[in-house]
Amino acid sequence: MSEELLEGEEQAKSPILKIILIVVGVLLLVTISVGATLFATGFFDSADKKDAEAAIAALEAAAAEQAAADEAAAAGPDKVQLDSPELTKFQQSYYQLEKELVVNIANSRKVMQASVAIMTHYDERVVDNVEKHTFPLRNAMLIVMSQQTDSSITHPDFRNNLAEELKIVMNAKLEELEDFGGIEAVYLTEFVVQ
Repeated sequence: MSEELLEGEEQAKSPILKIILIVVGVLLLVTISVGATLFATGFFDSADKKDAEAAIAALEAAAAEQAAADEAAAAGPDKVQLDSPELTKFQQSYYQLEKELVVNIANSRKVMQASVAIMTHYDERVVDNVEKHTFPLRNAMLIVMSQQTDSSITHPDFRNNLAEELKIVMNAKLEELEDFGGIEAVYLTEFVVQ
């Protein structure tokens, strides 16, 4: 009877052992197949993970740049400040002739009186030449002024025209005497006709 009992117990243990072995085998098979699948798909490769992270970072940067460009386009064009051009300006020198010019108007009883000043962009040599040759310059200017008539005095641009004529005559006289004129403008600082 003891043998029968042993056989009954062995038979009873045997199905439990079989079930445990089957469950362990199935779990082992599932674990191996999941691991093999993950390995085959590259789950355990760190380089692919880094490449994926770099690709995501690059896409985010591109999206940020595009958003900034869109925002700038919506804001309108930027205002740009231009630099002013460098202009060459010459220093002016002025000189007032000491004595007034007084002359009779042609064919009239009227008298014209004017104070004359000059302007030059050149150095002091021009002013020195004007001072040096005051008498011939005064004579040339008096000749021009004495040729003026009553009708020319009433013209609206008379003073500008007279100043231009005086400049031409003064430069011509300086070129004759010193080989260089240099007077840029003549100004009538006081002007009276009586």
